[in-house]
Amino acid sequence: MAEEQQAPGPQVRARGKERKNPTPKAGRNLPAATAVGLAMLFAVLGGLLFLPLAFVLLVTAFAVFGVWEVYRALEASGTRLPIIPAMTGTVAMPLAAYFGGPESLLFALLLSSVAVLLWRSLEGAAGSARSIFAGVFTMAWVPFLISFAVLPLHAAGSSPIGPWPGGVVPTGAWQIGTLLLLVVSNDTFGYLVGASLGKHPMAPKISPKKSWEGFGGSIAGAVVVGVLACIFVLGEPWWFGAALAVGMVAAATAGDLAESMVKRELGIKDMGNSLPGHGGVMDRLDSIVFASPVAFMIFSASAGR
Repeated sequence: MAEEQQAPGPQVRARGKERKNPTPKAGRNLPAATAVGLAMLFAVLGGLLFLPLAFVLLVTAFAVFGVWEVYRALEASGTRLPIIPAMTGTVAMPLAAYFGGPESLLFALLLSSVAVLLWRSLEGAAGSARSIFAGVFTMAWVPFLISFAVLPLHAAGSSPIGPWPGGVVPTGAWQIGTLLLLVVSNDTFGYLVGASLGKHPMAPKISPKKSWEGFGGSIAGAVVVGVLACIFVLGEPWWFGAALAVGMVAAATAGDLAESMVKRELGIKDMGNSLPGHGGVMDRLDSIVFASPVAFMIFSASAGR
């Protein structure tokens, strides 16, 4: 008598589904991540080149969502951040950088930190040290650092409410555009190379999916983008574009690892889930917040040579 053919068990069917729908090696939905990334890039560049205040408000909105995600993550771990003064400072810092420059940005951070201290002091002593530290740390990490992406617009010599005067986009705006393109290049080329060739983790205890091969891909792709941008957009020598790209990749990678370390400490995978293929807003800002002050210092040094 012929043996009866039994239907495959649930474990066999599950393995079959895994073969049909493999999880990406780098742990990300590439089409969704690309579409969301390009949409954000076009929105940011559109405001940057045509309506600078809209760009500043968009940066402010990203900072607000980023701080909110950090607040929720800290609250889940038992640390309550003084959200009202922290959010007030988050809104104030990019605007202070745009209209007042570096001095106003530093003053906004100082005033916001004092506000956090006073606000938390009125709520009682229990847990106040952790709460105050969390508030000052979050404001310095997110809105303060990302406001460096706004400072070149103030350095351009004017801070218009409407479109750029005479329709002429200043060099500072092109510098910010180059910064953003390099951060996107770092992420894109790092993902493509790391997903296909990555074998040696950079920091396995912090971010096991980030590999040295992906880091090399980030540098190679960013150098090409940086050299082309400096020659055809910024009017800088090719070597400046290569140096800028290496600096941006190093800063962006450090920002990514820093956020991964915070997430591991808090026991979470993503800061949020508002951006398909990316996680939360902070999962996109982690590179930019570190790269922005580095880019500002490099461009400032270039202007003085």
